[in-house]
Amino acid sequence: MSEAWMGVLSAGVVAVAVFGVFLVLEYLLRRGFRRLGRRSALLAGLVEHTSRPLRCFGAVLILRLTVFVALPPTGWTGPVTHAMTLALIGSGAWLLAGVLLSAEQTALSRLRVDERDNRHARRVQTQITLVRRVTVAGVAVLALAAMLMTFPGARAAGTSLLASAGVIGAIAALAAQSLLGNVFAGLQIAFSDAIRLDDVVIVEGEWGRIEDITLTYLVVHIWDDRRLVIPTSHFMSNPFENWTRREAALLGTVEIDVDWAMPVEEMRTELRSVLDATDLWDGRVCVLQVTDAVNTLVRVRALVSAVDAPTLFDLRCLVRERLVAWARTRHPYALPRLRSERVPTGPRPAPAAATEPTEDARLFGDSPDGREREHAFTGPDRS
Repeated sequence: MSEAWMGVLSAGVVAVAVFGVFLVLEYLLRRGFRRLGRRSALLAGLVEHTSRPLRCFGAVLILRLTVFVALPPTGWTGPVTHAMTLALIGSGAWLLAGVLLSAEQTALSRLRVDERDNRHARRVQTQITLVRRVTVAGVAVLALAAMLMTFPGARAAGTSLLASAGVIGAIAALAAQSLLGNVFAGLQIAFSDAIRLDDVVIVEGEWGRIEDITLTYLVVHIWDDRRLVIPTSHFMSNPFENWTRREAALLGTVEIDVDWAMPVEEMRTELRSVLDATDLWDGRVCVLQVTDAVNTLVRVRALVSAVDAPTLFDLRCLVRERLVAWARTRHPYALPRLRSERVPTGPRPAPAAATEPTEDARLFGDSPDGREREHAFTGPDRS
């Protein structure tokens, strides 16, 4: 066997031995972190998200040092060294992304989003999630740029591109206008507190919860398990309803059309009885008012309150059902109805002689104030 192959074999044995020692140390370190992770969420997250990238990074680093130190420079060591350098940059970026993900999960684990009043926690959760995505995307871009800069041709191209950075920047801005608009809208969502994860919203005529927020789009989990995906720029440039921006408690209405004969005070008492008998009502608002009384019907509106939007929907349905049943059983004569009048078909009486309208039939009345206003609107008397 030639001396060159003996050198390669010996270098390989040394690399395997060093990598074995590295795996033993990594295993002991991981076991220690897992024990400490019972009391530290950060260490537990590091063990979960950095074990594989750390092993990959260590293996590539050991091989890279072995080729650089133990092997003499030959025709094939150059491409192999370059490939290992690219793998080292990629595994290092993977390891850094794992560290960022561990830090994010540690911060999120301290937030209590399962409470009733979790507005602040959801705001911080949205900000941490979007910032982590920005930083991971930045790490990926920097790693790709570092890989490209290892090629001599890419370095020369980068130098020439820097000379015309203004033109390239203008062209890139025009080409990526929509993408950059969505990215800036995502950052605006993260820090403007206009919307957070798990907020109840009505957007595009659909009712649902904010399930996910990225730099370019939002996902709304609609009540019937559909998902509505909306670009962030479109979301921020169009109006939407946020039912839980300040608090989860809401007010809701139930409108019922009844006949003029309905005893409203008894209906108000029945509404109070319905609300007192259910756990869906939070005890804040119980109001029943007549909001319209024209033509043949009277519109009655019940205003109720609940702790959150799903509970409010169930409460409105319950109130509507109980009031309809109460009106049908207790006051069937006051249900909505249409009235008609039979007109006699005999000879019509002669029309009454025209008489001067009384003062109560005039527009402004026959008082001094009424005559003054009539003069102001009709002008001076020309007779």
